[in-house]
Amino acid sequence: MATINVNGERREVQAPGDTPLLYVLRNDLHLVGPQFGCGLAQCGACSVLIDGKEIRSCITALSDVTPNQEITTLEGLPARWAKQKGLSAEEAKTTLHPVQQAWIEEQTPQCGFCQNGMIIKATELLESTPNPSLQQIKEAYTTSGVSPNLCRCGTYAAIIEAVQHAATLMAKGR
Repeated sequence: MATINVNGERREVQAPGDTPLLYVLRNDLHLVGPQFGCGLAQCGACSVLIDGKEIRSCITALSDVTPNQEITTLEGLPARWAKQKGLSAEEAKTTLHPVQQAWIEEQTPQCGFCQNGMIIKATELLESTPNPSLQQIKEAYTTSGVSPNLCRCGTYAAIIEAVQHAATLMAKGR
C-alpha cells in the first residue's frame, strides 16, 4: 500500500513500488490525461508535474514519489490554477487553467495524443517564466528536461502560439 498526493487529494494505491507512476495514474486512479507514448521518457506524452516540475511518469517508479509531493495531472490543472489565484470552490468548478483555455481558443491539437505533455510543459514553463521569449518556449520543449516533447502531427507552431496566448491569459489572471 502506498500513499500519493494526486491533484490535491491523498490517495491509497496497492501497487508494487517499482510500478511506473503512469500505470498507477491511469489504471488505478483512472486519470486519462497522461498517455503511454514510448515508455522510455523520450516523447513527453506521460508528463505530470511533481511539485511544479515536469517529470515523465512512464519511468518514475511509484516508490520514487513521497506522500508529501504534489502530483498534478492534466485533470488537476484547473484546481491548481484556482488555488494559485485564491478562487472560491464554486469558481474553481467552472475554471480551466489558462494553458488549457489557450489550447482550446487556439485550436492547437490535431490528433491530441501529445497534448497532455505539451500542456504540462507549458504550465511548468509559464509558472517559472511568466512572459517567455520565443527562444525560451522552444528550449522548454526541446532542450530542457529529459528529452524533447514530440508531436507526431507537427503542430509545433500552433503549440508555440498557444503558449504565448496562455502567457497573456495568465498575466490577466484568467
